[in-house]
Amino acid sequence: MRSLLFVPGDRPDRFAKAAASGADGLILDLEDSVSAERKAVAREAVAAFLSHRHALPLLVRVHLGSLDEDLKAMLPLRPDAIVLPKAEGAPSIAPLVPKLEGIKLLPIATETPRAVFALGSYVDVAPHLIGLTWGAEDLPAAIGATASRDSDGRLTPPYEMVRALTLFGAHAARVDAIETVYPDINDTAGLKAYAQRGRRDGFSGMLAIHPAQVSIINAAFSPSATELAWARRVVAAFAAQPGTGAIQLDGKMLDRPHLSQAETILARTGKTHEKQS
Repeated sequence: MRSLLFVPGDRPDRFAKAAASGADGLILDLEDSVSAERKAVAREAVAAFLSHRHALPLLVRVHLGSLDEDLKAMLPLRPDAIVLPKAEGAPSIAPLVPKLEGIKLLPIATETPRAVFALGSYVDVAPHLIGLTWGAEDLPAAIGATASRDSDGRLTPPYEMVRALTLFGAHAARVDAIETVYPDINDTAGLKAYAQRGRRDGFSGMLAIHPAQVSIINAAFSPSATELAWARRVVAAFAAQPGTGAIQLDGKMLDRPHLSQAETILARTGKTHEKQS
């Protein structure tokens, strides 16, 4: 999924608009965007929405303070995944697995200092995950930092490190790496640059906090026509020379990692291993 859009769980009036935003999936939020006084209202609204059939994947972010209540209300309605905040590696996932009845998790994997040191452990629970994402808001608050981004929106060095560790932790577990939100909803140029950088670095999708961000994120995480043409030519060239470890194309030497890159590009359009006549 290229884009996952957060929707406050206590705002059912926004559910339909979010579903029509073009997002590849919605995260119905029972955590940070909902005040403590409205948790029960949010749980009821999200349950009502889940009770109807939807073509769009629906995920639910639960609240650790009411985890058992949230799961009890949500699991019978079979959301596509549970988003787990403040996850701290495999040890925080394994005890939940028996309760989930086969529903998978999307951990937010960097919201506490302890969590940073557990990013390599998700490989141990990979079959129970749909991906791995991270956050740059809770962690600075947890350590007394004043900000995680410079004035131009770029992450400061500690959070660049955390971002990179999440990226590699996801790929080590062979699950999707989902880039975190871009908080300035009015900075479309900054969002575009951030999303493009995320795809360049190896993320497969991104979290969104406003419907207006969705189209920019989708475009950034979709292969361009030029990329698709290159990928098809690379796959075709290797197919024409089976068993060859390296080939020459347009005056450049390409080897098996380039083939993997081309296949990944095609996979994002549902055309992996296209057969050549």
